[in-house]
Amino acid sequence: MSRPWIVLFAAAVLSGFPLIAQAPSSAPELTFQVSSAQPWTDTGLDLGVGDAVTISATKTGISSSDAGADPTCDPNGSNAFSEKSSNLPLPGAPAGALIAKLNDHGGTPVLIGASKDLQIDSATHLFLGLNLSMMQCHGAVEVKLQRKSASDVGAHQKTRGEQLKSQLATAAQVFMSGQFGIGKSESNSSNTTSSTNSDSANSESSAVSSAAVVLHTSGTPLDSDLRKLIDGLPRRVNDQFNNLGDMVNFVIVGSEKDVQAALEAATWHIADADNKKAVLSAIMETYESKDYLTMPMSTLFLFGRKQDFGYEMAEPIAMVASRHHFRIWKAPFTWKGQEVWVGAGTHDIGFAKDKRNNSITHKIDPAVDGERDNIGSSLQKANKGKTFSYYLPPNPVQDARNATGDGYHSDGRMLVILLQ
Repeated sequence: MSRPWIVLFAAAVLSGFPLIAQAPSSAPELTFQVSSAQPWTDTGLDLGVGDAVTISATKTGISSSDAGADPTCDPNGSNAFSEKSSNLPLPGAPAGALIAKLNDHGGTPVLIGASKDLQIDSATHLFLGLNLSMMQCHGAVEVKLQRKSASDVGAHQKTRGEQLKSQLATAAQVFMSGQFGIGKSESNSSNTTSSTNSDSANSESSAVSSAAVVLHTSGTPLDSDLRKLIDGLPRRVNDQFNNLGDMVNFVIVGSEKDVQAALEAATWHIADADNKKAVLSAIMETYESKDYLTMPMSTLFLFGRKQDFGYEMAEPIAMVASRHHFRIWKAPFTWKGQEVWVGAGTHDIGFAKDKRNNSITHKIDPAVDGERDNIGSSLQKANKGKTFSYYLPPNPVQDARNATGDGYHSDGRMLVILLQ
């Protein structure tokens, strides 16, 4: 399926919409220890309009024997806390999670978790705390802050904007060359595609893949009833013409609410469902100095219906050409009263010719197991999975082609994730 929004978005950007994005700053990094011993930790930072703050947090090392009865402090929070949500400083956010307070917001906290970028729109002062009221946690959360002043942000706008324009221009050229025969010859277009694929893949891997390759799985066999349900699943999804496509390579057990919360915590974004809306959103968010991370994806089918949700993860600069993404469907059955979600994940690494109609579509990484493991690893890092298990079903998919004609290969295993 062709992607007309790629050309429209690139054309809109190239026609003069400002591209404003932040580049790394040379500002010194500040480190704080945040614990439950006090409600708020004063960072000492007075922030002005246009400033930006990058926050990252990790739990400090502590042995289980030292932890005692209290849960260990964790920036993502923990289900081990029994405190009622209504008693928390930030109701609805995970108990124990890292939060921040900006005094210009009337003291209303904002969720930080393991990482967050704050854009400052009015003069304020920054405090950090944990989302706890009555309970305590053992240890502390180490928080690293890097402040970028408004002048630092402005100094990098032109360079970053030119970089975005260049990459979007390349994406548009690849699309138009393949779709309309405009510009480069077929051989040159192929070279451009290869270059785009390589650049995008390299950029993407540095941002996501390289940090998400380690996945710790359980050696305990799956419940026999769950195995039978998985054995009965379709092995592959299909397009609207019933062409078989991507393989089903993971299963998540949990309610819709819990699944969405877990994926959000793991920095996955729900894809836009409407192409026209996507173009307008991309233009407006670029104009407002935001990052557009929800490019739409094509519709595929499982259980006789289109995906319930599509999720994606990528650097903003690479989203047009390269992204981690998957589709999920709610299964027509439950296990032990819990909803079961069935997914097909692949990694877009550039553009290629759609062998069904000779238009241009996204090209996937043929080693699809990498995306399966990336999905699991992202949830594991966000502390949202109870168990992660590989399961090899009967008649596994190991070598196949997707609906656009691109080949892929797998060890045939599915990743089964039981949420916390």
